[in-house]
Amino acid sequence: MQIANNNLPEDIQQAKLRFGIVGSAPALVGAVQRAIKVAPIDLSVLVVGESGAGKEFFPKIIHAYSARKHAKYIAVNCGAIPEGTIDSELFGHEKGSFTGAVASRKGYFEEADGGTIFLDEVAELPLTTQARLLRVLESGEFLKVGSSTVQRTNIRVVAATNVDMSRAVAEGRFREDLYYRLSTVQISVPPLRDRGSDIMLLARKFASDFSERYRLPGISFSDEARRALLHYRWPGNVRQLKNVIEQLALFEADNTVSVDTLQQYLPANATVFTPALSGSDRYDYQREREMLFNLIFRMQQQIDELRARAGLQSTLPSKAETVDEFEDITQQTPASERPVPMALTKFSIQQPEANTEAERRAIKDALDRNDGRRKAAARELNISERTLYRKIKEYGLE
Repeated sequence: MQIANNNLPEDIQQAKLRFGIVGSAPALVGAVQRAIKVAPIDLSVLVVGESGAGKEFFPKIIHAYSARKHAKYIAVNCGAIPEGTIDSELFGHEKGSFTGAVASRKGYFEEADGGTIFLDEVAELPLTTQARLLRVLESGEFLKVGSSTVQRTNIRVVAATNVDMSRAVAEGRFREDLYYRLSTVQISVPPLRDRGSDIMLLARKFASDFSERYRLPGISFSDEARRALLHYRWPGNVRQLKNVIEQLALFEADNTVSVDTLQQYLPANATVFTPALSGSDRYDYQREREMLFNLIFRMQQQIDELRARAGLQSTLPSKAETVDEFEDITQQTPASERPVPMALTKFSIQQPEANTEAERRAIKDALDRNDGRRKAAARELNISERTLYRKIKEYGLE
């Protein structure tokens, strides 16, 4: 269900117009409304959502509607700054504090004094930097690298992440106390696949903007292509949609895009479409379960081949046992109480060395496919560059 623009409160309409936000899905409108409401209250905000969903708009809304709107707004991509220099970038450094520090330098927290700082990919911060950030949030105090003089700053922190923070805390990758300080207020940005007809609104806008910018004839979409756009899962969200539509606007200018043409611009493994969230559409969950278990069974076969080479006994259950076990669970147990199927438990718990080897091979293959370009490989693997660098070093793939 969509909300007509003329039924939206005026402040939400103005915010959408000002920041170029397209769409009227209830979850999106709710996120914009939440950002406007929290803006005048000086609280830390955590924006969560999948990569490419448009999280970067919400810190700008919060800053623009706050009392700090005339002060500085600084956006920092925490995942793009090397671990060895991130403390210096955020908090500054004194002359001579490390090799190459030829002069004192202000950090972002000092530069943004009185304003707002947006920490994108905050889950990528090293634990030592997390401790420094916690001190800033609690007391407004920080130390420059190489200095013993305490400095104060008056800033508002808005952070964003596409990581499951509860899981990151449980795994010890993110400080629990910092998580609660950052997420005083949380804003959830919906993925594109949950925004219904917003997909077509965005597609038309991206196509029109591209054609106008480069003075090209426009494109249109067949009914089948429109349905395909609505039914595709869009794992890269709005960013992926924009990329696909701009390619279509360039190479299919002055044409009507068919569903066959559209699929040529989607990833090779993206031939299966998921249903849009509409009235009578029903998803075939039985087919999805069968596909899932086929995948798990093939992976277990590969694992047992490795175990056989090492002289270890096979733990592979039959495919029939795996499916029967899952069917018993799903038919007799409520969804919220269902345990993990035995086949999956054996794969994830009893085969740690195989999981490690699978991860190493996936990273190596991604690097090979991208001719060693780490940025492209990280994008393909849906991880940050810093995480990829760490894994490359860990697995000896330099």
